[in-house]
Amino acid sequence: MRTSRALLLALGAAAAGGWLYQRRPPRRGDFRFDGRVVLVTGGSRGLGLILARKLTSRGARVAICARDEAELARARDDVARYGAEPLVVACDVADAGDARRCVARVEDALGPIDVLVNNAGRIVVGPESSMTIEDYRRTMDVNFFGAVHVTDAVLPSMRRRREGRIVNVGSFGGRIAVPHLLPYTASKFALVGWSEGLRAELASEGIVVTTVVPGPMRTGSGRHAWFKGRHRAEYAWFQLGASLPGLAMDPDEAAERILDACRDGEAEVVLGAPARVATWWNEVFPGLTGQLVALADRLLPGPGGVAGAPVRGARSESALTRSPLFTAARRAARRHGQEDG
Repeated sequence: MRTSRALLLALGAAAAGGWLYQRRPPRRGDFRFDGRVVLVTGGSRGLGLILARKLTSRGARVAICARDEAELARARDDVARYGAEPLVVACDVADAGDARRCVARVEDALGPIDVLVNNAGRIVVGPESSMTIEDYRRTMDVNFFGAVHVTDAVLPSMRRRREGRIVNVGSFGGRIAVPHLLPYTASKFALVGWSEGLRAELASEGIVVTTVVPGPMRTGSGRHAWFKGRHRAEYAWFQLGASLPGLAMDPDEAAERILDACRDGEAEVVLGAPARVATWWNEVFPGLTGQLVALADRLLPGPGGVAGAPVRGARSESALTRSPLFTAARRAARRHGQEDG
């Protein structure tokens, strides 16, 4: 019995040591972006565009992909002002074949991909009663399977070289379920869990995976999100929550923190004080968190309105969202490539 207990303790200590070593970030200075080939998915606007700007200014050889060619052309001109002109590739990451073709195009033009930033995302907002299976499927295809598809395409080269970095941009909604965002929340929970498991499996191959859990950011992303139910009211609360100082984080600061986490090989970075407090609270008091979230749900728009195809945020403006209260959201949209919807 004593021998068995000692063996179990030794195995536990070894497992804990391995876990700590695997999460231990490399020393600062071990990794530089200068001259590295970096692919940013969803890089034509919002956080992806900001990351592309900052990577270019740090000397990286940047490629960005997105579905809209007109947006990509604008993003190419935008990012070029921060250094070299990026390679732009039209790609729907939800399509595995398209993802493979995108990665092949980048590798042919720039060389092996050193860093992959899985940032492409889709948001659909509205009450559960307005959602369809297709809403869940399309959101999962972009937010979860999109990251899987592109990662699957870059891994063979990274494995051969035994080096590489992968950054998976999850969400605060991947830690705590957010009412009226159920397809998005489900996809981000899947992405965060997959990302954490991927880090563990790739650690022995020299590939570092970082999971990003951002709270709301002032990127103006609501104009390109999709809305159902009482879509104008849904758009109003979403835009307000994603633009209020103190609640929503400055996206330039968020991008800097993400790149630092990638450089240092951090396992996870939670962005924004509200997100950090909320995730800690949920871990300590999950029952109370659930009650508070249920209370918040009662403050959101009720059922009714659009139940079929969702409506773009840019088509959900109202007198309220055109008022001075939303000036910060409109300014963020112009600055971060979101103004056309």
